Amino acid sequence: MTRKLWFQVGVGILLSLLIIKFVVEVNWVFSPILVVLQTIFIPLLLSGVLFYIAVPIQTFLENKKVPRWGSISIIFLLLIAVIWVAIAIVGPPITEQVNNLIINAPMIVQEVNQFFIQLLEQTGSLPKWAKESIDGATEYLNTITVQFGKWVVQFLQSVIQGTIILVLVPFFLIFMLKDHEKFVPFVTQFFSGETKKWLIKTLKDIDDVLSLYIRGQVLISTILATLLFIGYLIIGLNFALLLSVFALFMNIIPFIGPWIAFIPALLIGFFQDPMMVVWVSLTTLIAQQIDSNLITPNVMGKTLNIHPLTIITILFAAGSLAGFFGILLAVPGYAVGKAIISNVYDKRKAIKEAANKTM
Repeated sequence: MTRKLWFQVGVGILLSLLIIKFVVEVNWVFSPILVVLQTIFIPLLLSGVLFYIAVPIQTFLENKKVPRWGSISIIFLLLIAVIWVAIAIVGPPITEQVNNLIINAPMIVQEVNQFFIQLLEQTGSLPKWAKESIDGATEYLNTITVQFGKWVVQFLQSVIQGTIILVLVPFFLIFMLKDHEKFVPFVTQFFSGETKKWLIKTLKDIDDVLSLYIRGQVLISTILATLLFIGYLIIGLNFALLLSVFALFMNIIPFIGPWIAFIPALLIGFFQDPMMVVWVSLTTLIAQQIDSNLITPNVMGKTLNIHPLTIITILFAAGSLAGFFGILLAVPGYAVGKAIISNVYDKRKAIKEAANKTM
């Protein structure tokens, strides 16, 4: 019975629950470790993303006989150039648009009130439950609008505080670029034979999944945000650059991200001119069609092989459990888990077939 898959899975689940229970009950033992992990999590995550973006550049340079430290230096010079462009060229107009949005927040609140007052006046014959729903929506939207400026300020403060943490990013990135080939040999040195071969293949599959997802999503998000920015400029939408940068980060989240990016653009377009809602919708639709039919199939293909319904379910569950970072890490985490389980299944199948042949 101990060799049955269901028994081993059950034991694994029970051990995991016991470990979680132990960690919760004696959190004073693990709290220093958790503090360290929380401190390095974001820098490690960012350096990992930058690593997967930079590895193709490093490979290209080293194929041209550039030494390892030379390729790392060139990559850092490119990163500095990108950061300088972001700060010197993109930063000032974004800051100006954020300030304008905060200044215009009271006017937006007033327009929201007027819109719902007119709606209530024109719907006097509505049933009681409908009126209560409209009143609730009015109060909620007013609260969101009033708090939006505070959220923006808090976000900017978090960015400033985050720059202190980002000092760790170059440190992690240097060692990742310098020694990334040593990781697999270091992990597999404790194993031998078929187990070592299986572990090497599993780690390679995980690396392939992460590299495909990170590079693909960053490239797709950048292209889609650029298309939206051009479209917003053509239709004359206010805060075009700010909305496009917001879309750049939101589009990293599959399926749900574009909708999150679409909502603020739709609201700002509505308060600018009700007809602008049509143009914003058309612009977003065209950009999404170009992405779904031309960009995503050529960049991502079907390598991840995850059903859209599965992705949506994972995103909602991860958002409920771990908030924004859960949503951000849900799909790559699922893809990594799927790669591991697939390799475990293949290994068990090979062992079973080998056992049958010996019988």
